[in-house]
Amino acid sequence: MSDRRVFRWAPTSARLLIGTIISICAVVAVVTAVSVPWPTVVREPLSVPATPAPAASVVACDGALLSIGRDPTNAADISIAAPQSVVVGVAEGAPPTEQRLETTDVGPGPLAYTAPPIDDQAVDVAASGAATASADDLAGFAASACRPPLLDSWLVGGSGATGAADLVLLANPGTVPATVQLTVFGAAGAQTPPGGVDLVVAPGTQRVVPLAGIALGEETPVVRVSAVGAPIRASLQASITRTLTPGGVDQVGPVAQADTTEVITGITVSRRSGAEDGAAGSPAPDADDDVTVLRMLSPSAAATAHVTVTAVGSTGQLRDPQEVALEAGKPIELALDGLTAGSYTVAIDADAPVVAAVWQATGVGAGDDFAWYTPAPEVSVSSLFATPGGPTPALSVVNPSGEPVAVTVTAVDGGSPLQVTVPASGSVSVRLSARTVYRFEPEAPVRAGLSFAGDGALAGVPVWPSDVATAEIVVYP
Repeated sequence: MSDRRVFRWAPTSARLLIGTIISICAVVAVVTAVSVPWPTVVREPLSVPATPAPAASVVACDGALLSIGRDPTNAADISIAAPQSVVVGVAEGAPPTEQRLETTDVGPGPLAYTAPPIDDQAVDVAASGAATASADDLAGFAASACRPPLLDSWLVGGSGATGAADLVLLANPGTVPATVQLTVFGAAGAQTPPGGVDLVVAPGTQRVVPLAGIALGEETPVVRVSAVGAPIRASLQASITRTLTPGGVDQVGPVAQADTTEVITGITVSRRSGAEDGAAGSPAPDADDDVTVLRMLSPSAAATAHVTVTAVGSTGQLRDPQEVALEAGKPIELALDGLTAGSYTVAIDADAPVVAAVWQATGVGAGDDFAWYTPAPEVSVSSLFATPGGPTPALSVVNPSGEPVAVTVTAVDGGSPLQVTVPASGSVSVRLSARTVYRFEPEAPVRAGLSFAGDGALAGVPVWPSDVATAEIVVYP
């Protein structure tokens, strides 16, 4: 009996031992399979680089200065107060095709220009306009560049408070209708008022929307213009009347997008005293009226912005950077006081994208004017700009890099090139001729702006880069 038990235990132990060994080997094999990379087959997707056929270059202007409420029987009536004179030119080829848009309920509207491609190359077109009003309800000088239409843009400036008669201008130079949404950023944050919802702008027309109709009472509004169906050329006509005295007018161009770095240059400080112009109610030389104000908005997030002011032609800061806390969706204003007569650059560095503009006035009395200076985008390619009629234009160029940058400015109708060297982290200003189209050629990225200042006249226009270069795209069949 005992011998049989021993005989049974022996094969049983052997089977257990073999099973254990097999289990251990299986575990080791699984762990090894998981940890050791398996051979793979990698196949690069088929890709074909291609350059899209260039489209025609299109720019649209702001048009004439408009006045609202001149008809005592119709407070909403809009009429033409002063026509706009336009200067236009192209880099090469025949002059661009001119199109006259129709302004809703007003009549002949702004001009738009189209330059078709030449030899599969897009043609750069530049245009700008100016107008001067001198009436009991509207007075001042306005200059603006004709810009390409955009699907999304920002209007920084104006007011919905008492005394302002500001107008949002929406031009559609295309061939299909556009549907526009206006979002107003004010003291309560972002709002979409009923008067700014689903605005249809027919092709070949300009639609005018009173700012008070969408931002009544807002003293520091910022308007976002979003379009579907077709891009829109958006702008703002700002004007103010103090008691019964007109205090200036301006045509404010769009800001294309929010950015963490904004540079506003060519801000011209040329305030006159009451003794000089003899106007009742004009400020004295040492009055504490704010005539230089920065408006900023961080649309989507709380941010901290650092604001630096420098004099054009100098590399040193006038004061230590000011740190400003921005609440998401709520514009604020910062007075930039203590500036003497001259030309200035305001730089904003923020930790979230912002939009901004600087309001500058010659004063707050009769015969004074104001301007909204908007940010100058970075220009790194050869680009065109046009100077309209009016006061002698000054071109300010800012170099943000740590190395000097050479810039060449040449009139497209001939003449000797103007060559300037912008010092590292500095700026320069040069005088140009009015009613001229120029080619702007920097050897490295810079920012630039035009300014116009004269007796009872003030305006500023940033230089935008050319968008005629079609970027190569990669197609994956």
